Amino acid sequence: MNQANNVIRGSAFLAAMMLAAAVWAADRVPLTTPVSGVVKEVYVQVGQKVKKGDRLLALDDTRLRARVMEAEAGLMRFRQEAEEAGRELKRAQELYDRGVSSTTEFDAAKLRHARAVANAQEAEARRIIAQKNLDDSVLKAPFDGVVRVREAEPGMYVPAQLDPPTLIILGKIR
Repeated sequence: MNQANNVIRGSAFLAAMMLAAAVWAADRVPLTTPVSGVVKEVYVQVGQKVKKGDRLLALDDTRLRARVMEAEAGLMRFRQEAEEAGRELKRAQELYDRGVSSTTEFDAAKLRHARAVANAQEAEARRIIAQKNLDDSVLKAPFDGVVRVREAEPGMYVPAQLDPPTLIILGKIR
């Protein structure tokens, strides 16, 4: 009978430990950045309360800002090319309608315009991705919480990989 009580107590203890671990895991959220970079600044300390949206850390964003500028320049160039191709298409349409140009010339103008518009859309996508990467270089609190663990320090390299390192563990405030 004593041995059965020990087994029951042991099982209850194991169940309590598993529940405590589940509550701890649900209460603590490991955070990292989805982009690679060198930590430039850490804005929080262990035990500090933060509000949703507060900056926790920032990576050096020099290259990311340059990529946004590069993408914006490409977008501007391709938009201008699309506008010019649109004007050429309009002229080709007018000439075709008057019987001055051939179907081949009109079709070529349509193709140039379609390619220019597609290039502008691709450039817009590159600009959006570059801006998103820049935005992701700042780690912000996803909810109100308390900093439980701080693993990041200025100068630390953070690789973007399938299993990036945990930089900060944020606990939920109850």
